[in-house]
Amino acid sequence: MVNCSNHSLVHFTHTEFVLFGFPGIVTHRNLLIIPFLLVYILILSGNLTIVYRIYVEKTLQAPMYYLISILFLANISCTSSFTPKLLLSLSFGLDRISRGGCIVQMFSIYSMTIFESGVMLSMALDRYVAVCRPLRYHDIMTTRTMLELTCTCWARSIFLVSPVVILTFSSQFCRSNLLLNFVCENMGVLSLACGDISIQKVVGLVVRSFVTLGDFSLLLLSYSTILYTAMKIATGKTRNKALDTCGTHLLVAMLIYICTIISSIIYRVRRSISIDILNLVSAVYLMLPATVNPIVYGLRVKEIKKCLRRSRR
Repeated sequence: MVNCSNHSLVHFTHTEFVLFGFPGIVTHRNLLIIPFLLVYILILSGNLTIVYRIYVEKTLQAPMYYLISILFLANISCTSSFTPKLLLSLSFGLDRISRGGCIVQMFSIYSMTIFESGVMLSMALDRYVAVCRPLRYHDIMTTRTMLELTCTCWARSIFLVSPVVILTFSSQFCRSNLLLNFVCENMGVLSLACGDISIQKVVGLVVRSFVTLGDFSLLLLSYSTILYTAMKIATGKTRNKALDTCGTHLLVAMLIYICTIISSIIYRVRRSISIDILNLVSAVYLMLPATVNPIVYGLRVKEIKKCLRRSRR
């Protein structure tokens, strides 16, 4: 522990941090191993199964399914950036993470989360073209378009996350290196910083608000237009298929953004909530979409459902 009574004289840059996410149940942390391990196995098996089926089934070689597979790979990447470390911490007490590891983990989680949001917007664009411009669908949604959309989502996530991570770790640290969290997140790391961190807070809030509110508003506008057009020009099976597919995408999107909003609200009132509960909510926020998405698409998208049934025979 470094004395911080004089911030102008004392500057200390941590070379490692200690992730101590569940201080209230420190003697019973092993009880969390099985739930987290089972959820992680479910995430890997569920997402990889559907990605594999999309890859091998010729009937699923279409832009919409390509975007679904990209979303599922992002789900796996996001959860894999922290879950193995969490399991090692709970099992063997390996709580320490290097400064570089903390940077990589924070960047991975935030960039994957924003990338997922971008993929959801790309799905909305795909459905808009399919329903509102059906005759030009194959001319617009080409392989090149899919690659451009993917690269755009990647570039956007890197552009938005980089300032948050850079500003966070450019801060001067002179407090304990103990993080009461199971992941490296920017506000937790900033709580160890000395001096003025108002810029870091503002940048983090702007990025989160831009992604959550901005992307969610665009999605609602897009799907409102799609559903209006579907009800207006489509009939019978075509209308039902459009409504069912768009409803599935919107359900998944709502789950992602509702989890984000709830997490933000809880973080703002964290003083009245125990650290253990707060971190469990954070775990749900990070892992629930990746757990539920394969189930939603596997049950609601008929083509995927048929392929999964055939694979079991």
